[in-house]
Amino acid sequence: MKIPFDDIGPAKILQLYAPQVPFRAVVVVDNTARGPAIGGVRVSKDVDIEEVYRLARTMTFKSALADLPHGGGKAGIIADPKDPNLERIFRVFARMIGDLNEYIPAPDMGCHEESMAWIYDEIGRVAGLPEEIGGLPLDKLGATGFGLAACAEIACGHAGLKLSGTRVAIQGFGSVGRAAARFLAARGAVLVAVSDSRGTLYSPGGLSVEKLLAAKEGEGTVTACGEGKVLPGEDIFKVDCDILIPAATPDVIHEGNAGEIRARLILEGANIPATARAEGILAERGVLIVPDFIANAGGLIMAAMEYARRTEAEAFAAIGEKIRANTGLILEKAKSEGILPREAAERLARERVRDAMRYREYTYA
Repeated sequence: MKIPFDDIGPAKILQLYAPQVPFRAVVVVDNTARGPAIGGVRVSKDVDIEEVYRLARTMTFKSALADLPHGGGKAGIIADPKDPNLERIFRVFARMIGDLNEYIPAPDMGCHEESMAWIYDEIGRVAGLPEEIGGLPLDKLGATGFGLAACAEIACGHAGLKLSGTRVAIQGFGSVGRAAARFLAARGAVLVAVSDSRGTLYSPGGLSVEKLLAAKEGEGTVTACGEGKVLPGEDIFKVDCDILIPAATPDVIHEGNAGEIRARLILEGANIPATARAEGILAERGVLIVPDFIANAGGLIMAAMEYARRTEAEAFAAIGEKIRANTGLILEKAKSEGILPREAAERLARERVRDAMRYREYTYA
């Protein structure tokens, strides 16, 4: 892929290879004008440089919109997340990026707080540590899911919905999906559908979040819940709901299925879960979409707060305040200017990054 370099980045692209292990990896540092780049380490056999670049740019925008003193970066380790040699892979990866001081690794798909502990042990520079060694465990606390619920509080009004009683479908029941289900249910939303790699579970009358959590923990899939009807996994995009939350992998909403979505509001819980064409199709149908770098910024905000040695209470307060404010700001801007929320958010993020770049001289040793 030809990386589309522009006026803000990417600043560095590193392709790594450790033949003794073996594994390959790529790191993209997109922009550091606002501060060192925080970005997750994605572990997947399919991750590639294009995906890592797109995610790094998302992190640049996410940090800028959340007004954090950080830039955007991302890493991808091309390996099986279930590889029995995963600890060695992470430790060698950490040594290989030891001098890349402008990049701060964090958890992402295929890794966890323990993975960050291995990196920290090697280079002492990481976010998302286990709580036993001073971290704010993002997955355990449900930072991203909490932020999605805060986003929903504001976005529902713009979509003509009332959060209490609103029907929600969640694609992906990993750490983000599970936390979003908990926090939305606590606000009165009704979870009518949820999916994981084994299928979709649908019940128009609502599903028990407690039973779903127990089934996922015990059987490894929501389809073992004992409630609702089991459907093919892709049918999550066809169910009748008010809010749809894609909370798994990139590009799951595309030109081929955008026309089947029946939700009035989409909160992007995953990074880049929809293609640009799909977002355009949905907007033409009147579906309101809150883009990823607004809706799912809770995890990044908590990671930045941990890196700054702030408390759990301070982190949650910051997540709620920043995401509610940014959701309202971007949706109002999009409406007043007659543009998509993603375009409104990207314009503001670019403006903030460019403002910071005026004070920086980029000279890399």
